[in-house]
Amino acid sequence: MNLRRYMLFAILVCSLAISSCTEKKEKKETVEQEKPVYEANWESIKANYKDPTWFNEKKFGIFIHWGAYSVPAYSSEWYPRKMYMDTATFSAQLKLGEKGPSDVFLHHKENWGDPKTFGYKDFIPMFKGEKFDANEWINIFEKAGAKYVIPVAEHHDGFAMYKSNVTRWNSVDMGPKKDILGELFKAGREKGMIMGASSHFAFNWSFYNKKDKFDTTDPEFSDLYSTKGKDLTQPVSEEFKELWWARTKDIIDNYQPDILWFDFYLDIPDFADQRPKLAAYYYNKGIEWGKEVVLQDKNFSHEAFPEGTVIYDLERGKLPGIRKLPWQTDTSIGKNSWSHVTNWESKTANEIVDDLIDIVSKNGNLLLNVGPKADGTIPEDQQAILFQIGDWLKINGDAIYDTTYWKTFGEGPTEVKKGHHSEGDNEGLSSKDIRFTTKDHKLFAIVLDWPEDGIVNIESLAKNSEYVKDLKITNAKVLGSPDKIKWSQEADGLKVMMPTEKPGDFAYVIQFDF
Repeated sequence: MNLRRYMLFAILVCSLAISSCTEKKEKKETVEQEKPVYEANWESIKANYKDPTWFNEKKFGIFIHWGAYSVPAYSSEWYPRKMYMDTATFSAQLKLGEKGPSDVFLHHKENWGDPKTFGYKDFIPMFKGEKFDANEWINIFEKAGAKYVIPVAEHHDGFAMYKSNVTRWNSVDMGPKKDILGELFKAGREKGMIMGASSHFAFNWSFYNKKDKFDTTDPEFSDLYSTKGKDLTQPVSEEFKELWWARTKDIIDNYQPDILWFDFYLDIPDFADQRPKLAAYYYNKGIEWGKEVVLQDKNFSHEAFPEGTVIYDLERGKLPGIRKLPWQTDTSIGKNSWSHVTNWESKTANEIVDDLIDIVSKNGNLLLNVGPKADGTIPEDQQAILFQIGDWLKINGDAIYDTTYWKTFGEGPTEVKKGHHSEGDNEGLSSKDIRFTTKDHKLFAIVLDWPEDGIVNIESLAKNSEYVKDLKITNAKVLGSPDKIKWSQEADGLKVMMPTEKPGDFAYVIQFDF
């Protein structure tokens, strides 16, 4: 072999060796990259999880309860459960405090017929959503000042409001014949909205009363009414848990929700093995998608998801003080329902704005529900309330969005009750009630009503208050007012002379620079 050939041979051998080493290195790096960050146990999840900062900055979101239960538009979104509630036994055994026969059962028989011949399944072809327009909905929510939107992907009734690869009972193959979730996600993301989805499907296992006198025991419809038998105490089957997981995974994989919200029943011991699996899978997917995602749960009766592994959600209730970890209240514009009903009773925009302020001052977010009609329109009275909230936020949003809690959430005589479903026990907030938020060397003191004498006295900002030891206030103004206001820091409080004219109809923000 001459020298030239020898050198070429040597170069070839070296190249092959380098190539082999590089390939091995790349394979090793690929294996390392494929190793999931989160494993399906709480130790791994606690060690790696941190609440995303972006969620706590958004402050205000919209929840949407819309489904086939909007067709009868009676009682609430629990119509499909209560229409089969013919005796007290069914409700008593499940300890939900319901008495039978329910008024819904009687209403259904009178207006729709016997639940054996006209069951809940028969409402689905009537649920057409013919006027549904995802862009119109998102425009309404944007005008309301919302920063994120969470449509109900599937409720207890078992009907999926998306293109399901798991169940035939879905909005693409039945009812509206549209991918409701998909259309909303597309419209929302085009507007820069954060888009989430909620699943209430876990309770489908025990949602329907099973008696031969109803269509709920017909095997043909067990994939809607669940495969649970007539024994009310029957634990959740492995088959159902696999179905729950397949449906949940379907939502995650195909819609990549920024927020995934879960209703109660996922909290029960039967689902204990599913919870860390869900958290690990979803958080790993977030890494794969290149974004931080938010998982929300109620921890309804106990700490099913350990603190520091999900964002805590409180249904129709608030907290009495600051929670340093982010949290959320979910509530409805409707006092008596989440879904549209003909006797819907709305809260006032004033009440909702006060709740938003109180919640944000304690490091929380507000998720406010709307209930569209079966035809896909959002009722005008609900729209009017949303627009009033939006008008308030246009003036005062600087005191809400991207803020954080201060040294104290506020002051005033009105106590706030703690816990799920406690909102009905709360009294209205007054001009003596003040809440604080802060950002960028600004402190916002939000007065929950207009003072009759035109003077606001903020005790927390008194000269010798522990909260202002190292703070020097340099300026004060009322958001939305062109007037220059007078203020003085005294021993018993910081006194503000409010403008001669109210800059709005609800709560009033005094901004202090320091």
